[in-house]
Amino acid sequence: MNPWIAIGMLALVGILIPVTMMTVSSLLRPTVPEQGKRATYESGEVPTGDARVQFNIQYYMVALLFLVFDIETVLIFPWTVIYQDAVQSAGLTRALLPMLVFIGVLVVGLAWAWRKGVVRWVRTPRHGGKPHEQ
Repeated sequence: MNPWIAIGMLALVGILIPVTMMTVSSLLRPTVPEQGKRATYESGEVPTGDARVQFNIQYYMVALLFLVFDIETVLIFPWTVIYQDAVQSAGLTRALLPMLVFIGVLVVGLAWAWRKGVVRWVRTPRHGGKPHEQ
């Protein structure tokens, strides 16, 4: 038997099951057209204003930094699990150097973000280079 037949059948079943479920659901559900059902639901509140609100870029930068350091954790954890075996088979330098380079790149990125003020949530206004006197 050709293995592509099994893959094709799996793909066919994977497509047919959701399509069949949506078709049966659309045939069985009641349809009561009503203006209230077409309105946007915002946690029980009547929506006001425009939906296109510009957010502070700080939210995106914090989310991006979170993703970078979250991925760092995902990459470092397996390395720590196999570290002892890697040292025994490849030696200390060959096992440790790539991870030190990886962590070094992350530290440089964190230093850059810190210098740019990305990790500070509230920014202080600049007063033309002169310190504020009290």
